[in-house]
Amino acid sequence: MTQTTMTAIAIEGGKGPAEALKPQITDIPVAGEGEILIRVRAAGINRPDLLQRLGFYPPPPGAPATLGLEVAGEVVKAAGRWKVGDRVCALLGGGGYAEFAVVDARHALPIPGGLDFVQAAGLPETVFTVYANVFEHGALKAGETLLVHGATSGIGVTAIQMAKAAGAKVIATGRGADKAAQAKALGADIAVDASSEDFEAIAREAGGVDVVLDMVGASYFARNLGALNVGGRIVYIASLGGSNLEVPVLALMQKRAVLTGSTLRPRSADEKARLAGEIERVVWPWVASGKVKAVVDQTFPLAEAAKAHAVLEGGSHLGKVVLTV
Repeated sequence: MTQTTMTAIAIEGGKGPAEALKPQITDIPVAGEGEILIRVRAAGINRPDLLQRLGFYPPPPGAPATLGLEVAGEVVKAAGRWKVGDRVCALLGGGGYAEFAVVDARHALPIPGGLDFVQAAGLPETVFTVYANVFEHGALKAGETLLVHGATSGIGVTAIQMAKAAGAKVIATGRGADKAAQAKALGADIAVDASSEDFEAIAREAGGVDVVLDMVGASYFARNLGALNVGGRIVYIASLGGSNLEVPVLALMQKRAVLTGSTLRPRSADEKARLAGEIERVVWPWVASGKVKAVVDQTFPLAEAAKAHAVLEGGSHLGKVVLTV
């Protein structure tokens, strides 16, 4: 490959999308030992990107300053099991909003048959997050019930489908009747309009829940705990509704409840590689069979990354917003 420069989206943090995100010409990154270089065809937009743009989520040491945690494209420099021309999607520490991206070869996965680059680019960040938090930290099993908030977000859409594919029952919440209807259409057994209905009462009437996947935080904690069955697990992946919990210790003890949570981006390269292997083994067959689908709401050209951020911030999307390159 003779090309040495590329277009990437520069970030001037702490500002709104139109002011902060601008295309720029920069050098193509150089793949090191054990890394592949991907010609990016599509890049997923995620809420951590918005936080990083605002200055609240700095990249981990060694990660590119450029936004972008997931991409799909073709391998142009091989490493590991990958050959030049292989179609892959990958989980990145950063750098996805660009024409080329470098990633640890172990963090890439083959694009499942039948998926295009846009669909594949919307999978890694959400699938890794849901698998790690719902199935590992939350230990969801077939026959149990998952309560998932933010049902129409990229995470919510993926969690509903993966839980159903695993044989679990799903109660999903979204703000507004339209979002509740969308959650139902995605496979949720019970969909709750959180703006007008009491999800705790509905969940308890349905037999309670065993795992809660929560991105809201403090404002939902008491009702999450109230809906939880004995031995249940509450897993936090964000705190949009407050980050400081007031925990009734006696109720926690009586329910033998587990409170846990995690972030994905700062995990070690070896840990992400382990997760990638588990996802290819467990989740990729669900994707190949159509049990888990990539749901893409809108796409924007790379140069219009600011518009994509505005859509995600607006909160009306269903599933993923993706940049095309």
